[in-house]
Order: sequence, then structure tokens, then C-alpha cells
Amino acid sequence: MYQKEITVSSGCVFWISKRFLDLTLSIIFLPILATIALVIFCLNLFYNKGSVFYIQKRMGKNCVPFYAIKFRTMINIKKIDRKYSDPLEHSRITSLGYILRRTKIDELPQIINVIKGEMSLIGPRPDYYEHAISFLDKIPNYKLRHAVRPGISGLSQIRLGYAEGMDATKIKSKVDIFYIENANFFLDVKIFFGTILIIIKGMIK
Repeated sequence: MYQKEITVSSGCVFWISKRFLDLTLSIIFLPILATIALVIFCLNLFYNKGSVFYIQKRMGKNCVPFYAIKFRTMINIKKIDRKYSDPLEHSRITSLGYILRRTKIDELPQIINVIKGEMSLIGPRPDYYEHAISFLDKIPNYKLRHAVRPGISGLSQIRLGYAEGMDATKIKSKVDIFYIENANFFLDVKIFFGTILIIIKGMIK
């Protein structure tokens, strides 16, 4: 399939500075992560029995797989059988998990992925690896959104929300490629505050 060329914006200085900022902020957030993890461990005993964390294979930079870490929000199953075209299994989301998702707290453990160099705080959200393999074959230029580290939050998340299905993923990919080609400090700040606004809305609903 034809793939266009992509130009990563801003040159080396921006991306090196971005990595330094990612590391600094993630290390600062580590004590907060540890505290929240302890609270969730206690709450899980009553509302979400099982492991605190959930680890899932995702597609990372240059289409290399990695394992993203999240707070578990769903009932455990042995294997994910949901296809990319299937709706999200809302029936598996626990009562505590629903709150964690609404407030985006479930994503916080991914600062560990940021510290490991697998993710960034801001960038295209990483897709479930098996779904991403299908998207590589079916969506033109989908591979290009993997030119940079995936992010905990990104432009497509604050503009489009959760992308479900092939058509939504096509639109998401275009937004992600736009971000890569136009990324700069001010755009990252805009995405950061857009994410905070989404979190606040999730908390008050």
C-alpha cells in the first residue's frame, strides 16, 4: 500500500527537550502514582477484586511492540477476543473501573512506560497490538503515526475522544499525523490543558 513521506516537526532540539520534560515530570509524578496505587489496592478488595494493574501489548514507535501499564478497570479474562470492529465491552467494566476511566486515572501508570522510553506524555495514543496489525494493512499511512513515541494523551484524544472501529481510526490517524508534522511546545501545552479539562469534566459528571 502507498505510504506518503512524513516530516517530523521542529527538529532535534524540540524532541530532545520533550524527552527531558517527559522524564522530569514522570519522576515527579511517581510518588503520586504510588499513593494512588495503594488506595486502589485497598478499594479493589471491595469493588474490583483482583490485580491492581493491567498490562497490554501495544504498538509503539516504529511499530515496535511494548507493554503498556494501566490500572485495571475491567473484569479479568484470559484472552481478548474483541475485534477492532467490535464495540467496547462495557459490561466488563467494574464500578470502580468506571470512575477510573471517567477521570483518566487508569492511564497514570503509563508514566512508568514514559520513564522506560516507550512512551511520551503527549503523542499519538498506542493501539492494541493485534488491532494495530490489522490497521497497518487496511488504513493508508497508518504506519506514519508511529514515527514518534506514543503518548499518554494526544491531539486526537482531546479532539475526537475514544476511536472505535475502522472509520474512526482512519480519522484519528490523520489527526495524529498532523500532530507529528506540526508538534511544538505550545501545541503540547494546549493538549496538556485540554486533557486536564477532560479530566475535570469526568470528575464532575
